[in-house]
Amino acid sequence: MLEQKEIDYERTILIGVINKDQNEVKVKEFLDELEFLTYTAGGEVYKRFVQKVDLPNPKTYIGSGKMMDVEAYVEEHEIGCVIFDDELSPAQQRNIEKQLKCKILDRTHLILDIFSQRAQTSYARTQVELAQYEYLLPRLKGLWTHLERQKGGIGMRGPGETEIETDRRIVRDRITLLKKKLLKIDRQMETQRGNRGALVRVALVGYTNVGKSTLMNVVSKSDVFAENKLFATLDTTVRKVVVGNLPFLLSDTVGFIRKLPTQLVESFKSTLDEVREADLLLHVVDISHPQFEEHIASVNKILGEIGSGDKKTIMVFNKIDQFTHETIDDDDLITERTEEHFTLDEWRQTWMRKVGDRALFISAINKENLDEFRKRIYDEVRDIHVTRFPYNNFLYPEHLDEY
Repeated sequence: MLEQKEIDYERTILIGVINKDQNEVKVKEFLDELEFLTYTAGGEVYKRFVQKVDLPNPKTYIGSGKMMDVEAYVEEHEIGCVIFDDELSPAQQRNIEKQLKCKILDRTHLILDIFSQRAQTSYARTQVELAQYEYLLPRLKGLWTHLERQKGGIGMRGPGETEIETDRRIVRDRITLLKKKLLKIDRQMETQRGNRGALVRVALVGYTNVGKSTLMNVVSKSDVFAENKLFATLDTTVRKVVVGNLPFLLSDTVGFIRKLPTQLVESFKSTLDEVREADLLLHVVDISHPQFEEHIASVNKILGEIGSGDKKTIMVFNKIDQFTHETIDDDDLITERTEEHFTLDEWRQTWMRKVGDRALFISAINKENLDEFRKRIYDEVRDIHVTRFPYNNFLYPEHLDEY
């Protein structure tokens, strides 16, 4: 029990860099997210280190002076894990670990570790294991002695049982085997999707922790796992939903995130097939999050990468109950009014007007505006269904409230 407590509250520090691609404000946003990831993985952040660099140090990513500051802090506060916001090269990771003498993780490794914790089904575990092996393959040199020395904690949920004697050949063989296993499961899942008939398919997509699973539970009256942590849902959940007299399939998919590891995008390809094959996407957004516009851009980028960027989509702005805006005192003549000061009504008058009646504003947890949400979904699904089955158009009323 004591050992589990040490893992749950592992002392960590975070490291980010300011460069031409990310300014100080952006780095703070990334580190805020990285801290939430660390909390989700079971760590407690003691301090953040940020350095302005034009180019990363090829040996230690950050400069030697800043590295000495980090080393002193690690020793003084008995830090067990140092997490970098950007992906480290295998050489950088080894050099930093040698100097700091503690676990060194980057954002990719941390996300993989969280996925390893969250994977419940055999399929999800296989997907995560493949992503872990592909990440670890170029990092095998010196890795196993590190794993032997460390006992548990963040980043230590390795994919295999033969860590010490594993070499590149065995890892490559394991990757090949996992890919074959996934291909077999992919075919099975493709058959399952085909057996669902011609029901209209609706998929919930969005950034991680925006409330997709909560909305799924409310709409489908099911009990999909939902928690205020990142990546609470890995396995795609599909439920048959009936609104009015109209049945359709609603799927809850894995959440996206900025800097999503390419290994995960590839290994979760079949999971994302639910998005590819959907007739309608519900893009759920946490409007209470200060960076919700960037979250939208990140999700749209990934949707474009998987060939779903042009699908019919309804924007669903969730968590309106948590939305707040900054205020300016009447006698404050210095502070400039920016987006942080916009009210919800003012936001609706910005670019959101361009999505017209395709945007919805709800609170899934408080069930605010859900009647409007159901009516919109009904209308959209009905239009798709009538196009697919024009001969039973007479079965559906023009207005949901007739039922």
